Amino acid sequence: MAEHLQGREGKHIPDVAFRVRRNGDWATVTTKDLFAGKNVVVFSLPGAFTPTCSSTHLPRYNELAPVFAKEGIDAIVCISVNDPFVMEEWGKDQEAANVVLIPDGNGDFTEKMGMLVDKSDLNFGKRSWRYSMLVRDGTIEKMFIEPQEPGDPFKVSDADTMLRYINPKAKKPDQVAILTREGCSFCAKAKQRLADAGYDYVEVPLPHTIRTKAVGAIAGAQTVPQVFVNGKLIGGSNELEAYLRKAA
Repeated sequence: MAEHLQGREGKHIPDVAFRVRRNGDWATVTTKDLFAGKNVVVFSLPGAFTPTCSSTHLPRYNELAPVFAKEGIDAIVCISVNDPFVMEEWGKDQEAANVVLIPDGNGDFTEKMGMLVDKSDLNFGKRSWRYSMLVRDGTIEKMFIEPQEPGDPFKVSDADTMLRYINPKAKKPDQVAILTREGCSFCAKAKQRLADAGYDYVEVPLPHTIRTKAVGAIAGAQTVPQVFVNGKLIGGSNELEAYLRKAA
C-alpha cells in the first residue's frame, strides 16, 4: 500500500535521463527533451502488460490523443518502472502510436516524484504508484494521484478525468461498433456509410455458429448489421441511415 504520497503541483519536473529503445537501438531521452517548451500530459502506472494498464489506462489515453491535441497538448507520455525492452514490446503489442512510452528502469524519476512504492507482495519490487499530471514547460500544473488504499486503485488518473480538467466541454469521439457477418452486403453498405460520415468504428464479425444467439442476446434482433454508438443500440441499416441523417 502506498503511504504519504504527496503531489508536486507548482514544482518543476525532476531532471532525469532515460535510456530507451527506439527501432531496435539504444537512445537517451531527457526530461528537458520531453517537457521543455511543451504542454504534456503524463500518466504513470505500475507495469507494462498488467491488466488495468493494458485494458484501460493506456488505450484510453491513446484513443483520446487527438482530442488532447486540439486542446493544446503537445504530447502524451506514459512512464513506468520497467526496463526499456519491456516498454518497447508493450508499445508494439498495444499499438499505442499516440503515446510516448518511457521506461524509468531504475525508478529514478519516480522516486524523485515521490511516487515510488513497494509492491514486493506482488513480486513486483519497487514500482510507480498510479497517477497522472499536466505539465506546462516543465512545471507541474495539476496532479491526479490515486487514493492511498490497498491494491491498485484506478479512479482519478484516467484520460477522461484529465480531459475534463483541461476542458470540461471537449468533444470526445463517438465509440462505434458494428455486428456483422461474412458476405453480408447490408453490412458492407453500413460500414461504408459510417466511413463516409467520418466515424471510426470497430467491426465485430460473428461466425455463423453463434450469430443468431449473439445478435439476439446483444441487440435483441435477428439480423446483421447491428450498430451501437456510445453504448446505445442504433439498429440495422435503415435505422443507421436515419441516425446519420439526423446527426448530419
